[in-house]
Amino acid sequence: MRTRPDVLTEVKLPGGTVTVDEYGYITDPDKWSPDFARWVAEREEIGALDERHWEMIEFVREQYADHGVAPDQRHLLKYLSRKYGTDKHGAKDLLFAAFPSGYVKQTVKAAGMRQPRAWSTG
Repeated sequence: MRTRPDVLTEVKLPGGTVTVDEYGYITDPDKWSPDFARWVAEREEIGALDERHWEMIEFVREQYADHGVAPDQRHLLKYLSRKYGTDKHGAKDLLFAAFPSGYVKQTVKAAGMRQPRAWSTG
């Protein structure tokens, strides 16, 4: 439980304005756009988003659309393992090559999920 209210900021993007919390997480996942993902990538110093980044972002967005919550990291790792024929460690290498500061800090944020209050990375 948080003891103080979130500090919110409006971010102007080419497609419109979104509200983010003080850590850069969007407050309304339905307002997400590819422009927001690019804004996160710039802010997090990820660089240009390539096909692998978009694949992971789309996986998180699809899981959110299907289940109403962002998936745990283990679900993304399982998906990457199957798609690329690798084990869990190889999948983690793929994830951290794309998002070096981690799943919650960068992947979930770029996919337009709210900041998790409690999180299991599986």
